[in-house]
Amino acid sequence: MTFQPVARRSVPDEVFAQMLHAVIDGSVAAGESLPSERALAEVLGVSRPAVREALQRMSQAGLVDVRQGDGTVVRDFRRSAGLDLLPRLLLRGETVDLTVVRDILDARLLIGPEVAALAAARAGERLTQPLSVVIDALAVTDDPVASQRHALAFWDHLVDGADSIVFRLVFNSLRAAYEPAFDLLGPLMAAEVSRTDAYRALARAVTEADPERARSAALDLLSPATEAFLTVIKELT
Repeated sequence: MTFQPVARRSVPDEVFAQMLHAVIDGSVAAGESLPSERALAEVLGVSRPAVREALQRMSQAGLVDVRQGDGTVVRDFRRSAGLDLLPRLLLRGETVDLTVVRDILDARLLIGPEVAALAAARAGERLTQPLSVVIDALAVTDDPVASQRHALAFWDHLVDGADSIVFRLVFNSLRAAYEPAFDLLGPLMAAEVSRTDAYRALARAVTEADPERARSAALDLLSPATEAFLTVIKELT
């Protein structure tokens, strides 16, 4: 494993970032032990308290297991980490991991229709005004980043209407992963966010309290982007 001296001393965030990178890129495999606090502090050029704080964050994120008297052992993040790791996996520096994009779109396609159905059942006409405002803004927006923000606002209202803490937390994590990649994903999402007719059809189904129609309309809205991305993947491989 290779660590680099931290440019600014005693910055746990930077120490954490290097440790995290080492774990998720596989340079430190699951089951391996990290160097001691003292060794890490020397290599990174920071204080031991900074290393200790970073290790605590790694432990809280489910990435390492700090064993008293037995060092710090790396865990398999695929089995131990939570959705808060998703943004780090999507963007590796300036590079977008296309397989993570695919997985996010797959999750969207599975979760979105159920969120829409719940919103129809639990909120119905209460969402008429907020959904209408967002769709009207989407219809007159040409900027691809702004359009994606309006689309996320639309789904934010649906998640509120679904009144599910589980779907809310999942949505928050997916949004946190997706937002940093707005510019890069703009061309892929352009066809979807320009379909204001599909957004209006989904909004009508929700506000008319028709869960089955809402589920179908959400699937119709979300499917094209997933299919387009799979096509891109095939062309690149």
